[in-house]
Amino acid sequence: MEESQTRKRKRKKPKKKRAFKIVMGIIVLLILGVGAYAYSVWHSVEKTFTQTHEPLKRDVSEKRPEKVSLSDKDPISILLLGVDQRAGDRGRSDSLILMTVNPKDQSMKMTSIPRDTRTEIVGKGTTDKINHAYAFGGVDMAVNTVEKFLDVPVDYYVQVNMESFKDIVDAVGGVTVNNDLNFTDGGYTFKKGQLTLDGKEALAYSRMRKKDPRGDFGRQMRQRQIIEGVIEEGASVQSLANYGDILDAIGTNVRTNLTFDDMKQIQSNYKDARRNVEQIQVDGQGEKINGIYYYAVSDATRQELSAKLKDHLNLK
Repeated sequence: MEESQTRKRKRKKPKKKRAFKIVMGIIVLLILGVGAYAYSVWHSVEKTFTQTHEPLKRDVSEKRPEKVSLSDKDPISILLLGVDQRAGDRGRSDSLILMTVNPKDQSMKMTSIPRDTRTEIVGKGTTDKINHAYAFGGVDMAVNTVEKFLDVPVDYYVQVNMESFKDIVDAVGGVTVNNDLNFTDGGYTFKKGQLTLDGKEALAYSRMRKKDPRGDFGRQMRQRQIIEGVIEEGASVQSLANYGDILDAIGTNVRTNLTFDDMKQIQSNYKDARRNVEQIQVDGQGEKINGIYYYAVSDATRQELSAKLKDHLNLK
């Protein structure tokens, strides 16, 4: 029997400070920020990000006529994947955010795609939850599936292993978050209010979903809180002494097709996009098919969002 549970979500208003911290936290802190600590550690930084480099099986997206030029400040898109990867298991992409950046009009858009979104899995020949694409075919299948779903190119990706993300949290000395929901999960009790979490606690805090009435949207919010906390602590003076641990954690837990030169150009040419940041939540509704929950997004919603992102990427 099919059941339907409506979960329509309105797009969130721009929150410049938080959005910038989240975006640049992954692109700057996890990718570039450590290099700003001191030129004396530059060699270690370069070595670390050579380790994180993992190209896609293609040179350029089929949805672009030619590869983007970072030096010419072409608008770009970056898929951020938070992967729940455990020992002996490739895992699934628990968090999917497509970030589009237009440096010429100094703006960013972050589109959060619910993990249960029902769509075609490109290369698998099935229709399933979008987060299963990574489980079936790794980052290449995930990228191709997101491109098909939104009908826009994905130029770059940044993948963070959430299972070992605790190492990054511990490397910066823990994180502080403001919790808005009392719950117990993973053997830990989290009370409302300000909490200081170590790596294992932060991982449990960011994973909880079933006990949150907001479901996946609540978990995405907690994941953003952890990332923001890492940025706050990672940028502090106290973290300078731990740059070795931070680099080790990044080298182990982050993979991207961005080269070190790409990262330097993004930091140089795209950082002013923080002037105008918009966070977008994909509108849809919950439904059950054969007893399995999916998040259904209408064709009209997808087309409207696709047109908005194409316009931001200067694509026709």
